[in-house]
Amino acid sequence: MEAVRRLVLLAFLMVPCLADLNLTKSEGKSSCQASLGGSSQSDAHRALILNLHSNEDCTWTLQRPENKSIRIIFSYFQLDPDGPCESENIKVFDGNSTKASLLGKVCSKHDYIPVFESSSSTLTVQIVTDSVKTQRTVFIFYYFFSSGTSIPNCGGYLDSPKGSFTSPNYPNAHPALAYCVWHIRVEKGYKIKLNFRDIFIEADEHCRFDFIAVYDGSSTTSGLMGQVCGYVKPTFESSSDSLTVVLSTDYANSYRGFSASYTSIYAENINTTSLTCSSDKMRIIINKSYLESFTYNENNLQLNDPTCRPKISNVIDFSIPLDGCGTIKKVEDHSVTYTNIITLNPSPTSEVITRQKHLQIILKCEMEQNSTVEMMYITEDDIIQNESALGKYNTSMALFESSSFAKPILESPYYVDLNQTLFVQVSLYTSDPNLVVFLDTCRASPTPDFTSPTYDLIKSGCNQDETCKVYPLSKHYGRFQFNAFKFLNSLGSVYLQCKILICDSGDHQSRCSQGCVSRTKRDLSSYKWKTDAVIGPIRLKRDRSASGNTGFQDQIHKEETQSQPFSSLHLFSFTVLALNLVIVAVIITRHFVNQRTDYKYQKLQNMN
Repeated sequence: MEAVRRLVLLAFLMVPCLADLNLTKSEGKSSCQASLGGSSQSDAHRALILNLHSNEDCTWTLQRPENKSIRIIFSYFQLDPDGPCESENIKVFDGNSTKASLLGKVCSKHDYIPVFESSSSTLTVQIVTDSVKTQRTVFIFYYFFSSGTSIPNCGGYLDSPKGSFTSPNYPNAHPALAYCVWHIRVEKGYKIKLNFRDIFIEADEHCRFDFIAVYDGSSTTSGLMGQVCGYVKPTFESSSDSLTVVLSTDYANSYRGFSASYTSIYAENINTTSLTCSSDKMRIIINKSYLESFTYNENNLQLNDPTCRPKISNVIDFSIPLDGCGTIKKVEDHSVTYTNIITLNPSPTSEVITRQKHLQIILKCEMEQNSTVEMMYITEDDIIQNESALGKYNTSMALFESSSFAKPILESPYYVDLNQTLFVQVSLYTSDPNLVVFLDTCRASPTPDFTSPTYDLIKSGCNQDETCKVYPLSKHYGRFQFNAFKFLNSLGSVYLQCKILICDSGDHQSRCSQGCVSRTKRDLSSYKWKTDAVIGPIRLKRDRSASGNTGFQDQIHKEETQSQPFSSLHLFSFTVLALNLVIVAVIITRHFVNQRTDYKYQKLQNMN
């Protein structure tokens, strides 16, 4: 009876593995001495089930034929579930021994299907087990392939908001020895919903031979969401904007493969609407259910420019440029406002009446104080709903090699010669072509926190340094130049900070158009759109040669983290400390004197 049972088990395992599957001869025998095969044509592909015991260290080496690569797949393995990765693992080496380059290390804690490919003529597998007595099974499948050839429609990159893809040759039989990888990526802020409309590949309890693997991320090690085979129709949903799908097949039992489709799902939960503003666009997200409550759908929506259409998923997503799609710009009280309107046109019940409410969503982005304030008015006949949020301008400051401002300097710190001409540019990143950058104040400091002392290069738009030259307004760029200097009683580090204003080029009464004026003439404390930019450090070249000295480096560190000059506050603190020390010394001296006066001399007794 026992013999019959073993024959039935052996037949069950051999059917899906076919002729080349090398099985363990008896249940209690270790597979550590099993052969993985050689490099002959009959060993061009092979599957092997390994049953391992505790305290084993097994090594196999595969030799590839000429002009071939080796791909080895561990589609199923069961190790000690509580074993640490250091004492129980599978290692694959790109060479003929365990001293070769390590391709990867796998243990029970890994949640992906390990696949390795050789770059050399040999590949070595090592499996080490710990002392725990438990069942261990490893399924290994490998084959030789030509790396220069590829299977048509086998994998690729998909970046549309929605799409579909199939296995090669679908609905005909999929190719043998295929390993296809599809990378799906959608817009940031969205998730991916993947639906397999049809799967028909070789069935197996553990999906060891043919399988589809879905990973929650951009690679095949991102985290396995599922490994499926047979005849199923699963659905997966990613946690981010990326998803990876793998199809792996062996050398037998080819069926029609799979057909799948995916859609984008907005990740954030939006109850009704959401508006955000940035330097180059406004973005409005509308919940589909919100529209349906008014018996509307996305086909009823229309911007000022009806040719600008939204992206449709589980939400309606309008991305509206500040200089397009009918966006209206208004300059008022030294602020700029961008407005657009989404109109929801009701479907007429007849030629003269409708039973749908007339709905307008008025979008408004107002630039204010180094940020943007978003306001949205939803008018529903006589009902108005307001929303607001915050954003920021996108600006930067950099040094350039010459007055052409063509090539920025990326070196930091930037070493210069004393009196060398430096070229500085502040950049604003926006799609609005009618905005300009104005340099209101630029100052220098030997420390990055701009504590005293500081030195003004530009103040209220006026040059304060004889070598400073401010360039005329140039759209999204504020530019100036000056000659390098150093602060007295400090090392050669200099930091720059600029306060900038952003104006509409068509507003001739704006602060930007007035140029150099005194602060008293126009107070900028109430001016709405302004921001700061900082750059540094800039150092003298002679300090570079001295930077190898440890003391010098310590001095630089102190210079950039502490206040600079020896102020009167420091002198006062030092004086108080010295007086305290004198007082303590006097008290200690008097204490000892008093102790000595408590003792009296005694005459020694005559010992005679």
